[in-house]
Amino acid sequence: MRSGFAAIAGRPNVGKSTLVNALCGGKVAIVSDKPQTTRRRIFGIANGDDYQLVLADLPGFQRPLDALTERMQRTVDAAFEDVEGVVFVLSARERIGAGDRFIAQRVFALGVPVVIALNKVDRLKGGHIAQQMNAAARLGNFHALHPVSAKTGDGIGQLREELVALLPEGPLYFPQEQRTDLSVEMQIAELIREKALWLTRDEVPHAISVEIEEFADKVLRAHVLVETDSQKQIVVGKGGSVIKEIGTKARPEIEHLLGHPIYLELMVKVRPHWRRNEATLERLGL
Repeated sequence: MRSGFAAIAGRPNVGKSTLVNALCGGKVAIVSDKPQTTRRRIFGIANGDDYQLVLADLPGFQRPLDALTERMQRTVDAAFEDVEGVVFVLSARERIGAGDRFIAQRVFALGVPVVIALNKVDRLKGGHIAQQMNAAARLGNFHALHPVSAKTGDGIGQLREELVALLPEGPLYFPQEQRTDLSVEMQIAELIREKALWLTRDEVPHAISVEIEEFADKVLRAHVLVETDSQKQIVVGKGGSVIKEIGTKARPEIEHLLGHPIYLELMVKVRPHWRRNEATLERLGL
């Protein structure tokens, strides 16, 4: 049995969480088109007959601005300890620039194999992909470089095989039926937050979090937290339309996760400056 850990690194919004989901064969991490969607380290677990590959999905590298982003950056720094390799994710749709070079300096200095995943190659012309691969190759002494599309699955199997080959002989770190280390309650909170991110305007997403208030067999009540009354108005929507749609979109995925129907009730609560409050961050598991 081969087993071990690989960290996922890259700028915000290059598709790290979508890639982890693709490698694990199902939903592990929530995704949205907003930066800072991933706030904590999440282990995604890819199991095979003779391997267990544990992928650490991480927040993107960023300059800390408050207690939340400070914690996020500490999570990133700590996650590179004791890994067999790093998956350095780049977007084929964006110019490889200073932000990518900054992360390259960090990951290539770790002394472990770096596998570059050039993501989002779907619907791009071959010449453009080749150009981006050449630019990616100049970032450092990489172990392998894979053009992939986490969205369509192109190249994912080969990338997974590459990563499994880096793993030493080892034990099962998680039960083979497990796909993530997040508790069910935390997975539910993240699913609700994902729908809120997709349905709210640009000024709100960073201020949104979700706290589970009651989690019984058939009843689930949760608070969608924001920082200001104006943000609350946006998340509630006219006549409660937005918060209702958040619940409508989240419920099927929550029911799939739990394996049975539930009654879902969402309330929007204003908690001023929660991103700067250490006690609130602790309670939210951030």
